[in-house]
Amino acid sequence: MIPVLTFFNNKGGVGKTSLVYHAAWMLSELDHTVLVVDLDPQANLTAAFLDEDTLAALWDDTDSPSGRTIYRCVEPLTRVGDVRDPALRRPADGLHLLAGDLALSGFEDLLSTEWPNCLGSGNLYRAFRVVTAFWQVVQKGAAKARADIVLVDVGPSLGAINRSALIATDYVAVPLAADLFSRQGLRNLGPTLRRWRLDWTKRRDNWADPDFDLPAGDMQPIGYLIQQHGVRLSRPVAAYDRWARQMPAEYARSVLGIDASTSAADPASDEHCIATVKHYRSLVPLAQDARKPIFSLSAGDGALGSHAAAARAAFGDFRTLVENILRRTHAIARTRP
Repeated sequence: MIPVLTFFNNKGGVGKTSLVYHAAWMLSELDHTVLVVDLDPQANLTAAFLDEDTLAALWDDTDSPSGRTIYRCVEPLTRVGDVRDPALRRPADGLHLLAGDLALSGFEDLLSTEWPNCLGSGNLYRAFRVVTAFWQVVQKGAAKARADIVLVDVGPSLGAINRSALIATDYVAVPLAADLFSRQGLRNLGPTLRRWRLDWTKRRDNWADPDFDLPAGDMQPIGYLIQQHGVRLSRPVAAYDRWARQMPAEYARSVLGIDASTSAADPASDEHCIATVKHYRSLVPLAQDARKPIFSLSAGDGALGSHAAAARAAFGDFRTLVENILRRTHAIARTRP
């Protein structure tokens, strides 16, 4: 099976979607084949890849029998059908997209209903087919793309959609901002991952002889990424440092469930910090207009002078970030906290 890495936090507004977008482009730049899957019902990642006219055509065509979006792939399960094969977009060589869909939120009730049925004593086929639908579609898409790795974007909720997304996940990366809300998000995230992992194991064990492959549901944390402050005034910097220095111990304690007393005092020296992510606010509007990553901006896109220098620096930053992710997903110990 193709490894699946999901970027997840219980707190929104931490740059998660932008991280997935840029990591996917950088992987393709480094000659890796990547499938990007948008499992956030807000579909912001899909909107980053596709223009509005393309999105309108994608979402308005509800009569198409193809799996044009993640929701169209799983939608037959709301009736009497089975998952559809995904129809992938290809923004670039080595980069494939399974588009998101605003209609995906309508699938949450069915996921909630079938989750307890996986512990039943009768025919378990439908319950497991629904609950593992995302994993089935993602693996079909990964095989179709011949992907080396799958990157998944999810929303910040702790609901049934994200639970099914996470049981389809091998690895979890946690984007953070240096603030109170991200710290609280870690306190919610860690116990939730452990509970979902345990609950999924019970369900897998309940179907001793499954009729189709089931995901392992490892959802193994590989570390966190923290946004740097974007303001140079002393008070915002002081607030950033105050909260940033709390993240190593909080991540160790809440997410990994280990002793936090020996944690680093700064994310920059913490073994669990994948990277600190700079703000490139001046480049974001240019990148959005050009519909490309900030490190690919050229003079023709308006990246001149300091903007051009920042775009070049961004390439190195994201390359380091992606290389750290690849190292952790391939070498990580498979023991569970």
